[in-house]
Amino acid sequence: MPGSIDIMHNILSVKTLRKTYGDLTAVDGVSFDIKRGEIVGLLGPNGAGKTTTINMILGVLKPDTGTIEIEGFNLFSRRCEAMARTNFAAVYAPLPGNLTILENLNIFGLLYEVDNIPEKVDKLIRQFDLGPFKNKKCGVLSSGEQTRVSLAKAMLNNPHLLLLDEPTASLDPATAREIRVRIREFATQSTSGILWTSHNMYEVEEVCDRVLFLSHGKILLEGNPKTLPAEHGKKTLEEIFIAVAREPLTLGAS
Repeated sequence: MPGSIDIMHNILSVKTLRKTYGDLTAVDGVSFDIKRGEIVGLLGPNGAGKTTTINMILGVLKPDTGTIEIEGFNLFSRRCEAMARTNFAAVYAPLPGNLTILENLNIFGLLYEVDNIPEKVDKLIRQFDLGPFKNKKCGVLSSGEQTRVSLAKAMLNNPHLLLLDEPTASLDPATAREIRVRIREFATQSTSGILWTSHNMYEVEEVCDRVLFLSHGKILLEGNPKTLPAEHGKKTLEEIFIAVAREPLTLGAS
């Protein structure tokens, strides 16, 4: 379990992260914070450094330089405390397909050392409308069902920091909207923060309080997704995204 909430610290504080692979610099001096109740979009074209940044925050990758703190706990010197406050969901990281929804949630509940696992699992199954197929193996679920199971897993330990990498990719519009509503409710009704990546700019504008645009491993732009386009002479957030992908140097100078 995450433990007590420290209101003195931001949910996440990332300082000057850098990660290289030989001659390739994947992340180059990235710094940002996430406050309580805030959903921050981490945006950019493929290869911009988004997933590398998330993997460093998850402790999967170690940065060459820089620091990561989760509620004031340094990820590298206080890893257990930091990671106990964190969880993750992505469409490319499904739960084990040979286990049922119930089996998966119970096993992850044990891994996260969740109190009252049966009660917590039952609550999440009802919250994400998983009851009718809770005994089905995850490998035969639809994309929408798998997404809901992944999100239920991500909520098991009441994370203070929730990392969502393309959480609604491949979902139909109705299911995607339902997922966005649930995640938005989680952020507004808790003291948690969310880092969200997506290529859907409509979705980003709807759910995110602030966005960070990455280009070649650096944060090029930052701001409110509803006002950022006009600040840079664009009509929509999608136009900003395209400009970041095609002409980042020109956009950064505007």
